[in-house]
Amino acid sequence: MLFHTSRPTSCFWRPRGCAWLAAAAFLLLAGGCAGRPEAPILEQTGSREAAQTAGRLAALLPADVLLVGEQHDAQAHHDIEQQIVSSLAARGLLAALALEMADVGVSTAQLKPSATDEQTRRALKWDDKAWPWTAYGPAVMTAVRAGVPVLGANLPHARMPGSMNDGKLDVQLPGPALKAQQQAIRIGHCNLLPESQITPMTRIQIARDITMADTIHQLAFPGKTVLLLAGNGHADRSLGVPQHLRADLKAKSIHLRAGQGQGNDRADAFDSVWPTPALPETDHCAGLQKQLPAVAR
Repeated sequence: MLFHTSRPTSCFWRPRGCAWLAAAAFLLLAGGCAGRPEAPILEQTGSREAAQTAGRLAALLPADVLLVGEQHDAQAHHDIEQQIVSSLAARGLLAALALEMADVGVSTAQLKPSATDEQTRRALKWDDKAWPWTAYGPAVMTAVRAGVPVLGANLPHARMPGSMNDGKLDVQLPGPALKAQQQAIRIGHCNLLPESQITPMTRIQIARDITMADTIHQLAFPGKTVLLLAGNGHADRSLGVPQHLRADLKAKSIHLRAGQGQGNDRADAFDSVWPTPALPETDHCAGLQKQLPAVAR
């Protein structure tokens, strides 16, 4: 029988050496994991409402762009928006989520799927007073966890004064559409604005729509869908963002309508109308009257 006289390399004989090797191996492994992208976290629910939303959504696809027009204070609309994000992400169809609720220039593209709500809010410079995170957070975080970028698409406040004085915006809509947009501004402000403010305010609305359309153009990806969440006016095919989209993009618009809405829906305004329960009666004009300075009236 032969006996080995060389010094064994077992850990039982060299505890310090093996501990060092184990630590080095751990660091190498950890370094490899740190450079590896996180797997997306897909959130799905088996609720009847989510299944209904998925079915309605399937009837509109394929689409390069999907514009969802909401009533901002309708919680049912926010629930549906989260379901749309979840359904598109689960099918691998969601290219990006664009928001009226954040200005251009902000994005979650650098965040990982495990990012927290607070990290996401910071990345989007979220204005919770204007847009309650409790309402929009679920849809946004569903996209983040799915590894889908969320981007601001709205015109920044700093650019609004310039838009108000930009006469070139008056020719960005056909004549009848421009008149209809001006009337929408009047009605939307409860006929409290002086007539001298109608043209400047309409220009801001058009500039916002153009900004959202430009954001969508940057995000468009073959075989996938860019989703825009915005107020109903922005999703209107004859007046809003769709008027400024490239002709080669297939866009579909959804009107999330609480109750009977305004009662003046046009047949050409949306590709699909999804009714939700009516909201309690609220006198929005009374609140607006308090906000507007007396000089404006």
